[in-house]
Amino acid sequence: MIFSSSRKFVFFAVPKTGTHSVREQIRPLLAESDWEQQLLTGRMLSPIKPLAAIGHGHISYKQLSSVVGKDTVQDMYCFAFVRHPIDRFMSACAFLARTDPSYNDNPIDWSQRAFSRSQFRSRVLIRPQTEMLTDASGALAMSYIGRYESLQADLNAVLGHLGAPNAQLSQRNITQNQKPRLTGSSTFIEELKEFYEADFRLLGYDRD
Repeated sequence: MIFSSSRKFVFFAVPKTGTHSVREQIRPLLAESDWEQQLLTGRMLSPIKPLAAIGHGHISYKQLSSVVGKDTVQDMYCFAFVRHPIDRFMSACAFLARTDPSYNDNPIDWSQRAFSRSQFRSRVLIRPQTEMLTDASGALAMSYIGRYESLQADLNAVLGHLGAPNAQLSQRNITQNQKPRLTGSSTFIEELKEFYEADFRLLGYDRD
């Protein structure tokens, strides 16, 4: 997350959507009063203790609102980037298995076995994206939602709104593992579609 009181915006960092590349372009806009929370490329914690205690940078709209107040967040330009739910799931599996040599023997089997565990499904990297972006009523609460599939253009749309020049994205936090390729129709794909039902419905991604 990046919280800018100076420019009145909040960047909600949905995992595995190019967030570290986006952060790199947003940081130069920040003033001393602004803050960022992330731990992957250096320990940066919010000065707000309940948020720092979450322990990662993927803070949700509801979590932020409960601490700083709903009215405060509603007055800010809130934005995030999202990704096709199943493609994002595959990327998250490859990332989480980066230290497990058995993964590349059969990425689909590894991912299916991992998904069968409730503890795995509860991880922030695996949970539906919309859980981070909705308010207490379940409605999307973002001012702008860009897509990973058009990340460069959508980031420049955000920068334009913030009065900043266009930027050229660089690739960051690239996972070396191959992503499991899920194609066609299978019981596993149907399970994923059901798990990510809210993402498909609210974000407008094609289920087919």
